[in-house]
Amino acid sequence: MSKFRGRGLQADALGTFDTVVMAVAGSAPAYSLAATTAVLVSAVGLASPAALLYCAIPMLGIALAFSYLGRIDVNAGASYSWVGRTLHPFLGFISGWALVISATIFMVAGSLPAGSMTLALFDENLADDTALSTVVGAAWFLAMLGVVLGGARLTVRAQLVMSGVELAILAAFAVLALFHTDGARAFDWSWLGFGHFDGMAGFASGALIAAFYYWGWDVTSNLSEETRNSRRTTGLAGLVGIGIVFLLFEAFTIAVNVILSSRQIEENNANVLAVLGEEVWPGWGGKLLIVAVMLSTIATLETTLIQVTRSLFAMGRDRTMPSALGRVHPRWNTPWVAILVVGTVALVMLIASNALGTVGDILSDAISAIGLQIAVYYGLAGFAVVVAYRKTLLKSAANFVFGGLWPLLGALFMFWVFVESLSGLSTAAVAIGIGGLAVGLIPMLWYWRQGSDYYRPAKLDATRTVESDYLPDDRVGAHFRVHEGLPTDF
Repeated sequence: MSKFRGRGLQADALGTFDTVVMAVAGSAPAYSLAATTAVLVSAVGLASPAALLYCAIPMLGIALAFSYLGRIDVNAGASYSWVGRTLHPFLGFISGWALVISATIFMVAGSLPAGSMTLALFDENLADDTALSTVVGAAWFLAMLGVVLGGARLTVRAQLVMSGVELAILAAFAVLALFHTDGARAFDWSWLGFGHFDGMAGFASGALIAAFYYWGWDVTSNLSEETRNSRRTTGLAGLVGIGIVFLLFEAFTIAVNVILSSRQIEENNANVLAVLGEEVWPGWGGKLLIVAVMLSTIATLETTLIQVTRSLFAMGRDRTMPSALGRVHPRWNTPWVAILVVGTVALVMLIASNALGTVGDILSDAISAIGLQIAVYYGLAGFAVVVAYRKTLLKSAANFVFGGLWPLLGALFMFWVFVESLSGLSTAAVAIGIGGLAVGLIPMLWYWRQGSDYYRPAKLDATRTVESDYLPDDRVGAHFRVHEGLPTDF
């Protein structure tokens, strides 16, 4: 039995329902549809529903990997810890760094639409003003920064409101779209097949963008130290979250194919949902879906902040990044230094992004770059679970399929998409995606030379678990448990 001293994150703050809400909010269904549909359509055309379908299957394999790994290692760093303790600490650090960089880039890709959607509620012409969208988006970002700083309970209360309204609006419009008769084209089952892809390279580019659609459900794993019964809850919530957003993604992508023309999609590349809403319900539809997108964008800014700050907290705690990042606020039990650092960096990047062009241009390159980084850390987690469970895979069919084969195929798919899509991406997208990962080599090698214990890990093995005692600070009452010290196994 191991004991670690020091203040940590607030334990038992979230329940099962809370965690499912966080998983759905992390994938941001309305935001993903609004910001990414035009990018996906430009890449694969009418095959958009097929790209989402065939990416969902390996994505479930990655979700299973996170579920199985979360049962044996409860750690706010998630894949950063798992990959480091199974494959190699260098790969573990790159896994964590990929999440940190992708999430930080998303602060720009998410804040801009948050500002743009807010302005569109008052004047659609203002929504295309990048500078004004930046100011309003920055205001929303700072608001979410304050919520995340206030603790896990405050965070989930805000999510219940934002995501609840968003999902209600999306569900209503999914039903309305079924009864819409004035379409640009008739539904065709071939949209769910491979016929509309432009070869394997075209399929890979579509799958890379589809990965961005789903990305974010794994916030549940980063919240594992703050979740009740996290060994079961975080993995289950991730799987349920993927199922919910998959249904929404397919329903709306098919509706876009049926109802909107290619010209409408191209001319409204920063918010296809508003145009769809106006077609389905003239007058009110566009405004309501703009509200859904705005809430979804703000909600996913919050979950992304959680992912990056919890990852940096774990890195600071392990001293693979500055140890100050592992400090926890004495009142709110949140990693306040990591939150302030991420907030400052993201705001600087948000302001600098004005030089890159319109909202639509910025989104296109950012989405592809983030897709590359997602493929890396999801793929590594898929390999990690096979290594961690290697001694138990043949003990049952369920272990073999769900803890081995499916995650392994998911990992292979992610890395195939990564390699295959490189040739089709813009120079900016590749530079941001690969360059962002390469920058991580600097802190990795520096702290490796400093002798961080992270680089001498106890190997993660599903046949062995370690229990840890929690030793709260004297200032904390007996009723207020906190996760203490270094990463622990259960």
